[in-house]
Formats: sequence, structure tokens, C-alpha cells
Amino acid sequence: MTELHPDLLLSPAVADALARGRPVVALESTIVAHGMAWPANLDTARRVEAAVREEGAEPATIAVLGGRLAVGLDDAALSALAQAGPSMLKLSTHDIPYAVALRRDGATTVAATMRIAAMAGIRIFATGGIGGVHRGAQESFDISADITELGRTPVAVVSAGAKAILDLPATLEALETAGVPVIGFGTDAFPAFYSRESGLKAPIRLDTARDVAAMLNAKWRLGFPGGALIANPIPAEHEIAKSEIGATIESALADAVRQGIGGKAVTPFLLGRIVEMTAGRSLAANIALVLNNARLGARIAVAAAG
Repeated sequence: MTELHPDLLLSPAVADALARGRPVVALESTIVAHGMAWPANLDTARRVEAAVREEGAEPATIAVLGGRLAVGLDDAALSALAQAGPSMLKLSTHDIPYAVALRRDGATTVAATMRIAAMAGIRIFATGGIGGVHRGAQESFDISADITELGRTPVAVVSAGAKAILDLPATLEALETAGVPVIGFGTDAFPAFYSRESGLKAPIRLDTARDVAAMLNAKWRLGFPGGALIANPIPAEHEIAKSEIGATIESALADAVRQGIGGKAVTPFLLGRIVEMTAGRSLAANIALVLNNARLGARIAVAAAG
């Protein structure tokens, strides 16, 4: 790896791509360490990186390793991350200084990945779904740092909308309040992770990667702060209808309440429980949408670089 400054470490491939002005797509590590079980997590991480390369961009999976902000991981690091289990820290932005100071390893959330990507000069980031306003947030005040980060960090996030376990109307309102453009890619509807439609309208519709890149370039050329959310619906053949997945989510949420699960543990618990209750269909959907987002993220990065 090539050292850029005391806390940021780029892989040779990422460093070379950035130096040459080639397109680079950031990828998060929480989905590897906490979002899926072994060995599906490692297989998915490898497939996502391959999908980005096939579209002409360089993948940059981001994590904190030994207290260093690692941008671009080799296969050994990916494998270690995938097999670490609960011992691997789950890092949002406010956790990064702790991990750096104590030289810990950690998997980065959407917010933390955005912050580190911006430090490295990467503007496009592909993931599964963003966090947002949790159900019952009027009492718990549980609102993901992803919203705050999208409002202030100049990185565009390609996702299948927001995670379906959230309060989606409130999440869209929070994104608007934070000044985040929300773009429905090829759709007028805001997608809901497993489902192509949430019943909510996407504020903006764009139909090509070139148009998305042009809008992002215009936003940042004008000096407007923050990023953007490109809401990319799950491929139709992998969709789980909103009417079907809704009852499963409600049951999983009830299980989390009964077991007293809260904070950072909520999302991994719910995703795992939903996998069990759908006999693996939700995992297949999750993998399909992450791959779909990686491909689109790479196409946008290529168009932006061109």
C-alpha cells in the first residue's frame, strides 16, 4: 500500500487510478462484516468488486485496519473482515477517532465510508441501502448519521433507496431538510430496498448514468455542499413485493423489541432475522441489489470522469 498521510492508506490500484484520473467507486465494509453471514459475505464482496471493474472503474472497499483508514483492500483483508464476526467494530463517523487512537480494526458504515472516501478524493460510493429515520424515532430519536453525512460530505451514494425497516416517509423528509438531492434512477417511485416501490415519489428522476454524472458535476461545480442519493430499484426478478415483505419486517421488529436489541445492533439483527423468515430470499435480493448498485455506481463514475 502507498501511504498518503499518517492516517489514510490507499492500495496501489486505488492510488494509481486516482493519480491517473481514472474512475473509482467506494464500497463499504459493514455489509461484509455485519450485513451478511459467512461465506456469502466474502463471495458477495468479491463479486461486487468484480462488477465495478467490469464496468471500467476501480473498486475501493473501505475499512479501518490497525487504526489506519484503508481505502482499497486486498483479498486477504477482505477475507479477514468477512470472518471476524461480532469482534469487528462497527464504525460510524463518531467512532473513527477511537479506532484510530487505539489502532483497532473496524468495518465502516455508510456515513463513515463517505467521510473516508471524501478524504481520499472519491466522489461515487455504491452500497445496499442507506440508514435513515427509524420507526418510533419520535421517542427514541434514532436517526442514522447517514442523513447528516449526505448533507455535508460531497459523495454521491448509489443505493436501493433506504432500508425497508425504516420510517421511509420520515427518511425522505429528513433528506430534504438536509438539502440532499434524491434521484430516482429510471423510476418516478422511491424504492424500498427489497421492493421496487415504497408508495412514495422520488423527488427527481434521471434515466442515464451520464445525466446523473452531469447533475453531480453541476452541483459540486456550483459549490453546493453535501452529496446526493441515487435511488436505484432492485432488479424486478429479485424483488420481494412490499405487501409481502412488510409483514416480515413488522414481525422482526417485534422480535427486536422483545429481546431488548437497540442501537447499532438493530439493523444487523433485523436483516438476519428477515433472512431466516424468508428462507433466504431476502439474502438473494440483498446480493442482487448490491451488485446492481455497484454496476450503476461504476457507470456514473466512468461518465463523471469522462
